[in-house]
Amino acid sequence: MRITRPAEQRVSATPNAVMTTLASPTLSATADLSVWRVAMTAGQQGPRHLFDVEQVWVVLAGEPTVTGDGAEERLAPGDAVTFPAGAQRRIAAGGSDVEFLVCGTGRGRAVPIADEGTPGEPVVPPWVA
Repeated sequence: MRITRPAEQRVSATPNAVMTTLASPTLSATADLSVWRVAMTAGQQGPRHLFDVEQVWVVLAGEPTVTGDGAEERLAPGDAVTFPAGAQRRIAAGGSDVEFLVCGTGRGRAVPIADEGTPGEPVVPPWVA
């Protein structure tokens, strides 16, 4: 059993959100899982991107909007979204602060998608590793 205390958790900030790694292969020696918290303030929007592994996002607070698969959905606390590997998505906080709990594999690579649809270089984000 491995307990990761708040003082050990890794915090990664981007212009769009703050990610707090709770468990990952490099933080808590999980074999393959990563769990992190995402906090976005009202008005923030993440970039359009995809991951090469599936992920589950659970809304803890706020009413974010998720765009993916050609659809836009407004979410509420308790909603869970499963993104299959390769599914493009964009997440927006809208008019309220939002918070998610996310689970995926620790080897998952993010691929940014430019506005014209061109994929960028895959990278394992520090909050996933």
